Amino acid sequence: MDQENNEGEAADAELAAAIMKRHFRPSLIRTEAWEGFMFADIEIKIKESTDCYGAVLWPSAMVLCHFLDTHREEFDLVDKNIIELGAGTGLVTIVTSILGARVTSTDLPDVLGNLRHNVMRNTRGRCRHEPRITELSWGKELEENFPRATCRYDYIMAADVVYSHPYLQELMETFMHLSSENTVILWAMRFRLDPENRFVDAFKKHFDLKELYDLPSLRIKLYSARKRTHTPTQH
Repeated sequence: MDQENNEGEAADAELAAAIMKRHFRPSLIRTEAWEGFMFADIEIKIKESTDCYGAVLWPSAMVLCHFLDTHREEFDLVDKNIIELGAGTGLVTIVTSILGARVTSTDLPDVLGNLRHNVMRNTRGRCRHEPRITELSWGKELEENFPRATCRYDYIMAADVVYSHPYLQELMETFMHLSSENTVILWAMRFRLDPENRFVDAFKKHFDLKELYDLPSLRIKLYSARKRTHTPTQH
């Protein structure tokens, strides 16, 4: 058992180190502060917005991007329709766009300016499909703005959208609305407090959940999920 634990810790440390190596900072002081990342064989420059909580890049986005970059055959994104929830600084949107997807990138209105700046500067001339950036307030006007009849997504991407905020029920409603029977959700989450665990338990009532990564050193798990065709019966 000790050997298995040691092997698991070593694998976790190796994977976490590989993910964090994707991040670099400029060696010279410049007029615009930015942070760099290497994904999809391209240098990506991200500007954070320190006055807005949603415009800071969290490690969960790096975990999700690393997975997509290293599993391109299994998760071929070329010409796939993708929507990202809580896109923040735009790293996941940028990487999925460069990997060939048609991406709708969403967040709250006060985040969209910085999000648009990052996405445009890093995808212009580099991707098959220009990303669409639009407002999405979880749980609000979903059918009006994202009608089920025309908005069909192959993938929903979400990185660090679950934490101790008061909109977890609205987030669940958004996942439910945007998912069809064929939609795959790729969701990276950092575990902090009990609300994360409770949300996962509630999520499992509606979606079949599969763990892709477990990184205890980063307190992050990466899941894939599909909407259940039936709700499990209670015993």
